[in-house]
Amino acid sequence: MEIIRAKQFKADRSWGAKDIANMNGVTTRLHWTKEPYKWHVNDGEEVFVVLDGTVEMFFKEDGLEKSALLNTGDIFFASVGTEHVAHPVGEARILVVEKEGSV
Repeated sequence: MEIIRAKQFKADRSWGAKDIANMNGVTTRLHWTKEPYKWHVNDGEEVFVVLDGTVEMFFKEDGLEKSALLNTGDIFFASVGTEHVAHPVGEARILVVEKEGSV
């Protein structure tokens, strides 16, 4: 049993994470960042939940680059093959649920 105060979590580097659970190869991790990630495609589905802060999520749909502003409480679902990159606006804390070993 563990209680995690997400708003108090801060990693020693951007995109540093606290591993919360691994359930049959599906990981749940809490990330802290103040810098963009990198364009990538996961090898499985990904659920991306903004717990604190704001993130501009860029993604490609039908070959076109689009973006959506995600605020605290918003969820982004990346289906298999969705190319995307997260750009926090200031500091952000994000819960990511994805296949173990994903980028």
